[in-house]
Amino acid sequence: MRKILSLLLLFVTCHSFAQDHSAPKLPEIIGRWDITVDEGYRVVPSWLEVNLSGIRTLTGQFVAEGGSARPISEVNFDNGKVNFSIPPQWDRTNIDLIFNGVLNDGKITGTIRNSKGETHPFVAERAPLLKRTSAPVWGTPIKLFNGTDLKGWHTQKPENQWVVENGIMKSPKSGSNIMTDQTFNDFKLHIEVRYPKGSNSGVYLRGRYEVQVEDSYGREPDSHLFGGVYGFLTPNQMAVKPAGEWQVYDITLIGRRVTVVANGKTIISDQIIPGITGGAIDSKEGLPGPIFLQGDHGPVEYRNIVITPAK
Repeated sequence: MRKILSLLLLFVTCHSFAQDHSAPKLPEIIGRWDITVDEGYRVVPSWLEVNLSGIRTLTGQFVAEGGSARPISEVNFDNGKVNFSIPPQWDRTNIDLIFNGVLNDGKITGTIRNSKGETHPFVAERAPLLKRTSAPVWGTPIKLFNGTDLKGWHTQKPENQWVVENGIMKSPKSGSNIMTDQTFNDFKLHIEVRYPKGSNSGVYLRGRYEVQVEDSYGREPDSHLFGGVYGFLTPNQMAVKPAGEWQVYDITLIGRRVTVVANGKTIISDQIIPGITGGAIDSKEGLPGPIFLQGDHGPVEYRNIVITPAK
């Protein structure tokens, strides 16, 4: 009898220990969220990621319409309500961005007060994983720029400063961004870019993920400089040439996985892009998108733009 009681006590103790040390249920807010903000006269994208830091603290990062991913020191989440604040980045104000939302039925709805002091409603949905179950089968290369005119392209704004001269697509001054009429899912992109000293541009993949183009010669690698996926991925080396020379990108995007070869050097190898970058055309990550070139940060020139889409 004593042996049976000892065995029962051991079973109860082990069972209680297992229950006490089982993995706790994670807060539903954890994960990545694609956000659409309604400003009344236009709709703009944003993005949010929430992570568990340690036992109970929630942290994260946030991408507004412009700028890069910014850290969130603490995300407050209780009884379905979520809120946080972050200081301004590029806005020349002292106003914190304030996010207030309610998670219900797999969506977050609420308001965002931006660093300009404006408050707008938003809707957030879980970002897709964009995982691929098989390797891509590449199709036929397509010349996106014919070298003679802007056929197949349109500007983001009605005004257009882009011109074509001697087989080069030029933006001689800051103005509108430009994008392809066609949209793409997975692809390999070859593109060549040249800019004067101090200028800045960007190549947006699917119109949502910016590979930075900037005069960064002589600087250390950074996600905000040449070759970086803006605010997310830092190149393993600074492969940029001096301003005034042609820079060559060969970029492969499969789902969220990106490889960037700059001037013949692999600077980002099969890395995951977490979410949209500032300046994205929208936050609909599950949809195909255009090749989108930034023309609002200074003079820039592009040529030899060829894309090989996956079938």
